[in-house]
Amino acid sequence: MKTVAALLLVGMLILWTELPTGSAWSCPRVHITCAMLNPPNKCFTDRHCPPYKKCCPTFCGRKCISHPSSPRLSYG
Repeated sequence: MKTVAALLLVGMLILWTELPTGSAWSCPRVHITCAMLNPPNKCFTDRHCPPYKKCCPTFCGRKCISHPSSPRLSYG
């Protein structure tokens, strides 16, 4: 019984670590991909990134990116 409880706890911890970090934005779409067979990845999940950055696919591998800024409106 203790083994089942321990396995259940470990499973829940694994699922918890993969939950999103609460950021409300998603990665931008990638329209072009590089021809490299295995592009280098700078990160694998959001937890590998500094605060307020997300691990996103780019045109050649994954890397930590900041929130895309909204376009500024100019009045004039």
